[in-house]
Amino acid sequence: MLIRPLEDRDIPAAAALFQAAAREFIVHESPDGAPQFTAENDEAGFRRHVAAGYVYHVAIVGDVLAGFVAVREVTHLYHLFVDKRWHRQGIARRLWEHGRDKALEAGNPGFFTVNASNFALPLYTALGFVPTAPMQFKNSIYFTPMRLDLPRA
Repeated sequence: MLIRPLEDRDIPAAAALFQAAAREFIVHESPDGAPQFTAENDEAGFRRHVAAGYVYHVAIVGDVLAGFVAVREVTHLYHLFVDKRWHRQGIARRLWEHGRDKALEAGNPGFFTVNASNFALPLYTALGFVPTAPMQFKNSIYFTPMRLDLPRA
């Protein structure tokens, strides 16, 4: 597996992976926010995120994009998605560690936040994140705000 920065040619595959994964956590009975959320994360949305400075890295297995991570403003884990074919093989952890390390190199002050979907809550807990507020609902998604404070050197 290779982890490298997202390239423009990766965006269609990353957006498709996101759209497929979103089916796991979007509440379809609440259509008010779902179209907005999915549109914010289509190919054009990914390009807007990159242009806004979100730092993306992709995991490539063979010649296939298996997952991606994005960190916003060096402290917020914005995206961490792995294609179902590669779940439970350590790819999410490796992507997270890579994104974390790149954020630390870029000046992260020692903490990260994430809005964990219910589907991903066990992963973020295993990575050391802890809830900072009760579960919330916005744009057709239930999520739990979480934070990870890194040990001081």
